[in-house]
Amino acid sequence: MALELSGIHHLTAVTAEPVRNLAFYTKTLGMRLIKKTVNQDQTTAYHLFYGDGVASPGADLTFFDFDVGREQRGSNSVIRTGLRVGSEDDLKWWKDHLQTSGVGTSAIKERAGHLSLDFEDFEGQRFRMVVAEGQKAVAWDKSPVPAERQIVGLGPITMSVPRLDRTEAVLTQVMNMRKVRTYPAHERYGEVHVFEMGEGGPGAELHVSVDPGMATTRPGAGGVHHVAFRTPDQDSLRQWVRHVGQFGIRSSGEVERYYFTSLYFREPNGVLFEIATDVPGFTADEPLETLGESLSLPPFLEPNRAAIEANLKPLV
Repeated sequence: MALELSGIHHLTAVTAEPVRNLAFYTKTLGMRLIKKTVNQDQTTAYHLFYGDGVASPGADLTFFDFDVGREQRGSNSVIRTGLRVGSEDDLKWWKDHLQTSGVGTSAIKERAGHLSLDFEDFEGQRFRMVVAEGQKAVAWDKSPVPAERQIVGLGPITMSVPRLDRTEAVLTQVMNMRKVRTYPAHERYGEVHVFEMGEGGPGAELHVSVDPGMATTRPGAGGVHHVAFRTPDQDSLRQWVRHVGQFGIRSSGEVERYYFTSLYFREPNGVLFEIATDVPGFTADEPLETLGESLSLPPFLEPNRAAIEANLKPLV
């Protein structure tokens, strides 16, 4: 039986203003801070994880805190992050809520197969809120957003490339995704090709926009660092390590991140992909009730806690 990814695991973006970032995602978007930790490869930077009430895989939107300028938009990057809600009525509520909060929004209309609403955060991080009919969030009871309106999870994720052929080969032949539909180019975006994983649906879709005339993205705040896809456990992750290697793709090999185990590699246009396990999850080192309330460090960084804390900016 072929290896199969089950959907989007998390997406990691970049912020240069962690205090405003924390306020926007917990207060305006009503997400729960489920883990306050550091970038394991650059411990002077926070790694902030936002999710639903129980830190479900597939609901994690995460940010590295880097002291950088704004992203210069272009191709060869993830250009929009999907956030799922349960109904058209939810989209209407969110449009009113965002506008009342001073966040500009698009019209509500169908985009790439989903009824949706586009908006950006204060650094230009691009989002598309989409209807995943009937899905409901595992609510966070301390959220300022009503339980029935809270964000269900991530997806679809949209990336931009100058040419499709080599990326499509990796998605379908290496990652075993299925190409399910295509939308023609229009005045703002190139042709969009939709690939799905697992049981499909917006939480298991990757959208590829083909934009041959666009300059390459210059990374920065308001941009996306990488997108991660779900695999159940370490056994399946190790199968993915071997499988990706059989195609001659350079990768990180197995990387232990403590809350999950990962494999990293770049698709042919340079977008960084991660495959991450659903287990053990964010309760590995703190109880569900108090997730995100204090700085968590994986065991190999714990001996350096005092030095790490001294180099981090206050969040409140």
